[in-house]
Amino acid sequence: MPVSSKRRLVADALRDAIATGRLLPGQRLPGEHELADRFAVSRGTVRAALADLADEEYIATHGGVGSVVTFDGAALDPRGGWARSIAATGVQVATRVLRIARIEDVDLAERVGANSAAFIAVDRVRHVVGGTPVSLERSRVPRTGALDRAVDDGLVDDSLSATLAAAGLVPAVAEQWVDVTPLDAEDAAVLGQPVGATFLHSRRISRTVHNGFVEQVDSLLAPDRFRLHMRFGTTEQAR
Repeated sequence: MPVSSKRRLVADALRDAIATGRLLPGQRLPGEHELADRFAVSRGTVRAALADLADEEYIATHGGVGSVVTFDGAALDPRGGWARSIAATGVQVATRVLRIARIEDVDLAERVGANSAAFIAVDRVRHVVGGTPVSLERSRVPRTGALDRAVDDGLVDDSLSATLAAAGLVPAVAEQWVDVTPLDAEDAAVLGQPVGATFLHSRRISRTVHNGFVEQVDSLLAPDRFRLHMRFGTTEQAR
């Protein structure tokens, strides 16, 4: 097959995946190496196909610095839920919901640019099966649809990620801040740690492709299991 035909084959396949919703707006495309293997073409052919899609405004290239949280060295994907990502490492982690409640938070609404101060609070603790807790997560999400019903009915499939999707909220972009903090008495009791023990504190705010607020989650992470991993370079995302 001529190079131009291979290039067109890759571009057509990705264009169709975007047009039919199999690649969602804001979703990161597979890397050049993975695409080259998938279509049995060279990476140069993949780059040319991606350039064609960028020219047609089907995809956008984003450069800069990114960061991911890792658990025992494996990257965690917040879009699919940390529980699923941790399970993929072979470690069995159970999640216990501490509360799901309707709250009002004017300060949060101003901070995240939400249209309403009405939120759902979802607080969870994760622990290794047969072991001690490894994280405490406090999520704040819009009070809408399946999220509002979760107060009475519980999370869809016991997953906040699935409940967000059922409410039509798909995170496309996010910002994250990480620092170190000593545990206060309340958090230390939940995590089974001494007061003042040092944990990683992560705050992540995610938004839709149209900049709508999806979630703010504050996490306390056991430093012997979690790390922050930095990435540099460029990625292609579906528009």
